[in-house]
Amino acid sequence: MPTRKLLVVALGVSMFLAPVADAGSATPQVRDHIVSLSQQLMDAIGDGRKDVWRRIAANDAMIVDEFGRKQTSQEIIDSLRPFPAGFSGSIQIRDPQVHVYGETAVIRCEEYERESVFGQKLTVRYIAINTFVHRRGEWKLVAMEDVTLPTPPPKLEVSDLDLADYTGTYGYGPGRAWTFAVHNGVLSYTTRPGRPPIAADPVAKDVFMEGEGSDERNLLIFRRDRSGKIDRLIERRKFNDLTLTRQQSVRSSGGPG
Repeated sequence: MPTRKLLVVALGVSMFLAPVADAGSATPQVRDHIVSLSQQLMDAIGDGRKDVWRRIAANDAMIVDEFGRKQTSQEIIDSLRPFPAGFSGSIQIRDPQVHVYGETAVIRCEEYERESVFGQKLTVRYIAINTFVHRRGEWKLVAMEDVTLPTPPPKLEVSDLDLADYTGTYGYGPGRAWTFAVHNGVLSYTTRPGRPPIAADPVAKDVFMEGEGSDERNLLIFRRDRSGKIDRLIERRKFNDLTLTRQQSVRSSGGPG
């Protein structure tokens, strides 16, 4: 989607930029100013305000966005465009925490993004860090990085889904296995006996997403053999696949499937 924004800091970079090792709480004036600068950068993204980024970002700033793209401040400035017709949005800085390391200030915050795409409402949350250095009487952004915060997606209705078909144990190493069961019409799994269950929310036939109980929201993809029986499970995590082999199948009696 071409409407996204960049943000906030390369972790640990402030340790190399400042001679002071221990963080101190920012004064109210510094805190408010750093928060204001961060918010101005976010506001400028949707408006395509190149002048704001030129004023606040240092020429040698290092920027890593939520997709892992590494860019210079000039590359960011060159890419800025106002929202196209049919698109609108905003990014709000929430829960900011600012610490000062000598002439370096680091802000950790949540970036709450709301977007409208031809009337459809989207919300994305990010954990972000921005690093500013005090140069010639001004605070300049020198590094930024953000990470998408996994949040529950909208539920999808998948018809003719027999959840009991997926129950059983799937292993990927000695003493390592996940057990799937159905309780009260919900498919879930446990990674070890006694561990809390992790919900598996249906996306399509044989495709689920980790739901309540998971921090990552990975995809769960069940694979079938030539006869149509499920024999494998793939957890697609961070663009890699963990394959688990089905060991047994147990039709759950814990509620309707």
